[in-house]
Amino acid sequence: MNLLRTTVALSAIFVAGAAFAQDATGITVWADANRQPAVEAFIAAHPEVPVNLVVDDGSSGASGTFQTKISLADQAGEGWPDVVFSTQNNDAAWATKETNGVQPFAQVLNEGFLGDDFLKGFTPGALDPVTVDGKVYGLRNDLAPVLFWYNKTLLDGFGYTAPTTWEEYQALGDKLAADHPGYFLGGIGDAFEGPYIYYWSGQAPIFQLEGDTFKSNTTDPKAVKVSNLIDHMVANKSLTLDSVFGASFVATAANLVAIPGPAWYAGALFQNPGGVNAKAGDWVAAPPLYWEDGEKVTGNVGGGVWYASSHTTNPEAVKTFLQFIVSDPKVAGTGGLPAYQAAADAWLDGQAASGFYAGDFKAAINTAASSVWNGWGYPNFSPETSWAKIITPGLVAGKTMTDLSSDWQQEMKNEAQVVGYTVE
Repeated sequence: MNLLRTTVALSAIFVAGAAFAQDATGITVWADANRQPAVEAFIAAHPEVPVNLVVDDGSSGASGTFQTKISLADQAGEGWPDVVFSTQNNDAAWATKETNGVQPFAQVLNEGFLGDDFLKGFTPGALDPVTVDGKVYGLRNDLAPVLFWYNKTLLDGFGYTAPTTWEEYQALGDKLAADHPGYFLGGIGDAFEGPYIYYWSGQAPIFQLEGDTFKSNTTDPKAVKVSNLIDHMVANKSLTLDSVFGASFVATAANLVAIPGPAWYAGALFQNPGGVNAKAGDWVAAPPLYWEDGEKVTGNVGGGVWYASSHTTNPEAVKTFLQFIVSDPKVAGTGGLPAYQAAADAWLDGQAASGFYAGDFKAAINTAASSVWNGWGYPNFSPETSWAKIITPGLVAGKTMTDLSSDWQQEMKNEAQVVGYTVE
């Protein structure tokens, strides 16, 4: 019997009016391709639980897939999955609310559904983005704090010292532009990079939520400072406009000297044969950069979430699945830093023992994980959509962040109003 039945074109199935019937003996799981091996590992470990895996995009790039498809199931009154993986932490803002008279999709996990001892096993603060009024509605797959990655071999060869501040990072870009044109310090071509890596790390108050009020201020001095850094480094070409997962970036990866980025770059970018495909011993995972006149804080890029459905007819199978997928050291974190502490410790020890990264990998990750700025908001939409709409095409057209910031701010506020927030 083939327990793994994979459906990719899920939206087409719903559009056609069909829906998956719930299986009282098994569970239906929606997850992206990156999580598929972990789900398959669960199937191998628990053959007693039939799993219908539906592969989608995991709402990456703020596509809204999760919300759109659950809304269709709500309208149909059937077709809800038992478990969903989403790359978006902000999904908790809508998955915890009743919609059009239908109960919230997300199951409350800390009021008897999962044991307190198990939930206490998460890294402190890991469940904060999915906790609403004291109720835990999801389980973080991985933590994604931003740290600073640099190629020690290249820096040593050029006679440069690795930067520790954003000011030094910009100065390094000037040196590369003058002395080693073609070498660069990262990219700004993905919708997640600008907001989460640069503005969040800079404590820029551009994406904040206070109650039901959304606030964004791209003219705040901290935001302006980040905008100026991006403009300066795009102008001297030490920041590329290519996507870090695009063909152009990969083709020039040998010229990548350093890059600020999340913990999951370890597997997704550096140890990925289709990415940087780094050589063991070349790269260092260093603590996050910080502004000289600011706090030593950093940003966060994702760290996906597993949600259990409040509609499930097989809660015991769901519990078994959730506990395995986030805590089993062989699959937890999906190549990144697991959110579950015991699995995180095992992952960090394994990375350190491998010798792949030079420097103190474990210390750098731990520093980043404990330094994420808590002033960023988790409303029911993502800054990625407005970035992709306003900033990406604007930069490609030769405009600057200074030119585009007011339009970006307005677009974020427009999106906030559309989903029902009061805007300041």
